[in-house]
Amino acid sequence: MLGCGGCASRTAAMKHCFYNETVGFFYNNSRKELTTYWRTKDVLVVALGLTVSVIVLLTNLLVITAIIINRRFHYPIYYLLGNLAAADLFAGIAYMFLMFHTGPRTAELSLKTWFIRQSLLDTSLTASVVNLLAIAVERHQTVFTMQLHSKMSNQRVMILIFCIWVTALLLGLIPSYGWHCLCALDKCSSMAPLYSRSYLTFWAISNLVIFLIMVVVYTHIFIYVKRKMTRMSKHTSFHPRYKETMISLVKTVTIILSAFVICWTPGQVVLLLDGLGCKSCNVLAVEKYVLLLAEINSLINAIVYSYRDSEMRSTFRRILCFVCYRNSKYTPTVVKLNTTDRRTLSQNGHFTVDSSI
Repeated sequence: MLGCGGCASRTAAMKHCFYNETVGFFYNNSRKELTTYWRTKDVLVVALGLTVSVIVLLTNLLVITAIIINRRFHYPIYYLLGNLAAADLFAGIAYMFLMFHTGPRTAELSLKTWFIRQSLLDTSLTASVVNLLAIAVERHQTVFTMQLHSKMSNQRVMILIFCIWVTALLLGLIPSYGWHCLCALDKCSSMAPLYSRSYLTFWAISNLVIFLIMVVVYTHIFIYVKRKMTRMSKHTSFHPRYKETMISLVKTVTIILSAFVICWTPGQVVLLLDGLGCKSCNVLAVEKYVLLLAEINSLINAIVYSYRDSEMRSTFRRILCFVCYRNSKYTPTVVKLNTTDRRTLSQNGHFTVDSSI
């Protein structure tokens, strides 16, 4: 019985949790520096972070407003773009919240507030990534079926958007509801001292898999468009508008892949290294910068996916010049190639896609 009592004591000790400890306790455990005063580096990071956050908020709010007020954008792809803008808007808010609760203020946070801070970031960034994947798949479907817009019903789009946010919320809230290291200090990560290294590994690998799928999808689109242009250029009936649209699509795909890889890959690799417990990797030295780089992608998304659309740019001008147009009724700008023209081109065998996406 004494032996069993000893086993029970050891089991109880092993399951001891530190819910009543401070954030500083976990930072010390992970050997992550926790400053009590504002350093020049901290001030610069916060100033830059807040600047990026404000720009992200304004640009994505502009995109959402444009999609709502212009009926020409009431199609599945634009609903997904609007949801991407909403995710990036949320990311801007989450990053701004982080900037107001970082540096010396981190030590003053309760465990609950710290988890809220991290969950906001994880949820918003996950929503942005999953939404980018949904857009990639939708574009792949429309390009290969020679359609201007997806035939997906509004109901299915809403269900897809709902699933995106459910996925993002689940991945963002999992650490707060159990997948942490409050009961296993030896499993705490360095970058997020209250998170389990296994969660960081899971999150990083999940995102890297999504990245890989996106690269494959967009590469397939890129190759298809290039081959299509080569074949169609040999025909005398090759429409100049088609060539212009295809070239624009190729440029957009190139920008999307480049921006995505540059902004996201470094952060995911650093998270993966931390999750795998790499002792020789100084992940903390680049932590803030890779996170800022990922946030900048939320700004680039608005530019790449929206600002390259002439109709979207025209709508932006109308919104920004609202005071000038307050006495006139809003009417969408008529582009050179209207709906009838697009239908005619399709019937003649010259497929036209939206050059902005």
